[in-house]
Amino acid sequence: MEMKKLDVMELMLLAALWGGSFILIRYAVPDFGPFALILVRVGLGALFLIPLMHIKGQTAAFRDHWFHACIVGLFSSAFPFLLFAYAMVSVTGSFASIVNAGTPIWGAIIAYLWLGESLNRNRTFGLLLGVAGVVILVWGKLDFGDQGLGWPVLAVLGATLMYGISASYTKRFLTGVPPLVTATGSQVGSTVVLLPLGILFWPETPPDNAAWIAAAILGIASTGFAYILFFRLISRVGPTNTIAVTFLIPLFAAVWGVAFLGEVITPRMLAGGLTIFAGTALTTGIVSFGQREKRA
Repeated sequence: MEMKKLDVMELMLLAALWGGSFILIRYAVPDFGPFALILVRVGLGALFLIPLMHIKGQTAAFRDHWFHACIVGLFSSAFPFLLFAYAMVSVTGSFASIVNAGTPIWGAIIAYLWLGESLNRNRTFGLLLGVAGVVILVWGKLDFGDQGLGWPVLAVLGATLMYGISASYTKRFLTGVPPLVTATGSQVGSTVVLLPLGILFWPETPPDNAAWIAAAILGIASTGFAYILFFRLISRVGPTNTIAVTFLIPLFAAVWGVAFLGEVITPRMLAGGLTIFAGTALTTGIVSFGQREKRA
């Protein structure tokens, strides 16, 4: 599907919102802690999406598919959001966003193992290239000592694995379900699961106003509103064009990180990121070698 000017603008806005989520987490997590911050994020996301689902007349579809929609939320929101929040106490948002760009690669691996999806030569080469990019990024960081980054780096990798599981789960159990129902269910399910943990680990020292503002933007803009943009783009320009947001998120995360948090983009991050992007492009079919696009 051809992308119009408005579609490109919305894609850029979506990338800015999701790129900003990494920086917002890194800013707010020291005040809230991972459990409380992500509870606020998914709770606000649910409150934003539930009325929209009612307005769209999709409440009946939610009643029919609530179980799987809520379960997929554990893998698409609750678990990865928590892992990212834990990791970004120690690693930069720029680093986490670059690793996150490899999510489609892990998604392809899980789809192959679970759903039996085929892997052609381009996809296989893309997988290997993406894994090589991740190795470049994490090389030398897997130190599990007291001051090491081993566990935070594994948490980031674990988050991308969770996203890959959620994609195959969605395809297995929620094919044909309205995307807004899946999105709303994911936030509702995540909120229910995280509510006791968020209350248990609520910070003893109240977060300051700036941290609350960051958490509110994270929940409303980077979660609730971003989902609307994402699913609207899928309906207008298709999933292949929409997946291009994967390449733009690290760019915006890097810009926000440098501008607001003084983060530094290292040559290794650039090399690893470019390798992951190339692998993702091959894995998702955005680019291919030895094949020409057929035109009518």
